[in-house]
Amino acid sequence: MRRTLAALTTGAALLAATACGSQEADSDSDSGDLTTVTAGVIPIVDVAPVYLGVEQGVFEEHGIDLRLESSSGGAAIVPGVVSGEFDLGFSNIVSLVVAREQGLPLTTLTNGVTTTGEQGADMGGVFVRDDSSVQDAADLEGLTVASNNLKNIGDTTVRQSVREAGGDPASVEFVELPFPDMPAALETGQIDAVWAVEPFASIIRQAGHREIASNFVDTHPELSVAAYFASEQRQAEDPELFADITAALEESLAYAQDNPDETRRIISTYTEIDQGVLDELILPRFPTDINRESVRTLADLMVTDGLIDSEPDLDALYGAKE
Repeated sequence: MRRTLAALTTGAALLAATACGSQEADSDSDSGDLTTVTAGVIPIVDVAPVYLGVEQGVFEEHGIDLRLESSSGGAAIVPGVVSGEFDLGFSNIVSLVVAREQGLPLTTLTNGVTTTGEQGADMGGVFVRDDSSVQDAADLEGLTVASNNLKNIGDTTVRQSVREAGGDPASVEFVELPFPDMPAALETGQIDAVWAVEPFASIIRQAGHREIASNFVDTHPELSVAAYFASEQRQAEDPELFADITAALEESLAYAQDNPDETRRIISTYTEIDQGVLDELILPRFPTDINRESVRTLADLMVTDGLIDSEPDLDALYGAKE
């Protein structure tokens, strides 16, 4: 039986507005000789490792007072990193590839988040109402699908799910809709399908609706979805600092991967997700290295779908890293 979404979405709808002031206040009082570094992040499940790293003292051990500043998404974080407002940021891979193609001098530091690689059990997917006639991604032909941003990682990977299922991705219409608005829009029939990530994917599942595609998995079973990044100029100014930042990020990612219960717990400190949803979240994986083969696959799809004109220079995106 379909559950009412109102109670579930009350906390989740506040997700994008939740800030991280408590951590910033704590670091003001005992930063000592630490180097203050500001990171632009999105208050979602994916960035749990950096919050754990701050809490566990990982960044302090590397001489860093990390200040986490919430932003609405990669579209806001990328210019913030370029302008120097943030020393580093978190964004999905598609946004970073597009930024490089537009001449913005950004390079990755570490991987950010990776698909689970499991069909029907990933950090996000494509969902339809429980009474929809849609059975798989091919049935999305001629229908409307919601994505949080257009011409980005959502619609790019959903199109690949349609291809994989034998459908025509060009016939699918994508509409822009914020993640917090997706559960209600699907429930009321305002949209045929939604591409949702956690925690909104779990909210939709708990309401009794169906997942018809795991679009990240369909794109690549080891898809690197997002990364931590910085500007080339900022890294050149202080290479030792960024070596320390990268080491701390890698330790934080490894800690989150090895401690899923801690990862769930920390999410409740910087979001207002309902506990019933938090308990059911499908966590992503947090490997430290970007899977370059998966990024190449993603870049090829970006060319196919017209997000970029030609094959990008991915080596430039990775910087000097081997």
